[in-house]
Amino acid sequence: MMELKLIELATGKESGAVSVSDALFGTEFNEALVHQVVTAYMNGARAGTKSQKNRAAVRGGGAKPWNQKGTGRARAGTSRSPIWVGGGRAFPGHNRDFSEKVNKKMYRGAMRSIVAELNRSGRLVVVDDFKVDAPKTKEFKAKLAQLSVKDALVITEGFDEYLYLSSRNLYSADVCDVASIDPVSLIGFQTIVITQAAVKQLEEQLA
Repeated sequence: MMELKLIELATGKESGAVSVSDALFGTEFNEALVHQVVTAYMNGARAGTKSQKNRAAVRGGGAKPWNQKGTGRARAGTSRSPIWVGGGRAFPGHNRDFSEKVNKKMYRGAMRSIVAELNRSGRLVVVDDFKVDAPKTKEFKAKLAQLSVKDALVITEGFDEYLYLSSRNLYSADVCDVASIDPVSLIGFQTIVITQAAVKQLEEQLA
């Protein structure tokens, strides 16, 4: 078992420790696995909706523009050829699925690797609780200021509407629950602030 420092949000000072499993926070960093999972996650978010028309999909062009011989001009069979203005594209783009298959075991392994590395690098802050009394950005920023952080992802044990509304106007901060975390969000913020209850949920989710 390992122990993580527990910070009391009201004072911003250390108030104890949280016992966590070595299976999660003691995992060695696997850069190749993390890169593969992060790339697959980002590719899965691509729309892939690029679409252009080839010469068969362009309307018109059924009639031969002029006779095959006797005009002195180059042969032409359709006015929708790719070399004609208004013609189809020679190599058009089509709808494409960029998603990549990632096994659950690989995904959980990458997430454990990221969380363990965040802890080793001092970017993981465990707090007793994180709540605001009203949906106000000013109050949310004051909570982060007590922890001396600005660029942060706050992870809670469940969805909190006040926290969500308080943070949505901030570019450098975000809020999510344990069920919604993803590898890109974890590596995209300088500091990860997570509640004590969320740590236990995260251990169960990535076990």
